[in-house]
Amino acid sequence: MTFDRIAIVGAGAWGTALANATARAGRDVILAARDPAVARAIARDRESPRLPGVKLEPQIVIVDSAQDAMRGDAVLLAIPAQQLRAALVPLEEWMNSRSPPPLLVACAKGIERPTGLFVTQVIEDVIPSAETAILSGPSFAADVASGLPTAVTLASWDEDTAIALAHALGSATFRPYHTTDVRGVEIGGAAKNVLAIAAGIVKGRRLGASAAAALITRGFAELTRFGRARGAEPETLTGLSGLGDLILTCSSPQSRNFSLGVALGEGRAPKQAIGAGPLAEGAFTAAVLVDMASKEGVDMPISAAVAAVLEEQLSVDEAMEKLLTRPFKAEI
Repeated sequence: MTFDRIAIVGAGAWGTALANATARAGRDVILAARDPAVARAIARDRESPRLPGVKLEPQIVIVDSAQDAMRGDAVLLAIPAQQLRAALVPLEEWMNSRSPPPLLVACAKGIERPTGLFVTQVIEDVIPSAETAILSGPSFAADVASGLPTAVTLASWDEDTAIALAHALGSATFRPYHTTDVRGVEIGGAAKNVLAIAAGIVKGRRLGASAAAALITRGFAELTRFGRARGAEPETLTGLSGLGDLILTCSSPQSRNFSLGVALGEGRAPKQAIGAGPLAEGAFTAAVLVDMASKEGVDMPISAAVAAVLEEQLSVDEAMEKLLTRPFKAEI
């Protein structure tokens, strides 16, 4: 199994970063912008408007349709979780015309809100014949695009596929660690976005470093409980796509979810805060994550508080009071 030609669908910041990382790994790279005007601008300037100042590697080929990207041996879908289904629908016919069809790799972190499906499940729902994988982990687009050292997790249900793709994408500065725990990787990526909003609220409210440490630690306990209930491997939850991504996302203003939380903590209304900045996946994941946890009998009070604030059921102060007045208990 070889992946000599890699396509990326989505020419935003993350898609651009993945294109550069993959080109540095020595692969033939196709970058597909879903908007023809954006594709022309990127081809002309050799940079994405979503990641200004970072030049694309010269061997990357720019195309203006996702269908053109289906020529890849693997297709990295750098598309937000809530937009993924719509982007996949026109690709089904092209998938079935390829033999063998390309591997479809989800590169988003979230849960589809109407259905409660994780991102690989969305792919499989739209294109039942697809073989899927997911790439996740502690990684900011600007770091990856610029060639700064980054380690991520690459999961496929088939171990040989995961190993082959990790070798295809890996380089001295971009290191994918492979696993077959697809669901565990998806859980870590989705839950950490919600918890990062909570961490941002702590920062915006100026509650201090001690509160931030407590929030991240107790948030990780929530993530772990939910992951165990859904069959995730412990090593995945404590690895790059779980604890590693949580630490990164909860501690830097480069994180869109953390920045959203800061805005909420500083007093901005949820609708205003969500609409003012770049897309924060956690804003759409929070409610469905809490609903899924409830059905599993898993207690996720921090995530529930975030969801209540985003849905304007509680103010930030009311949510904080609810958390701080919970009964004392053993640390589990």
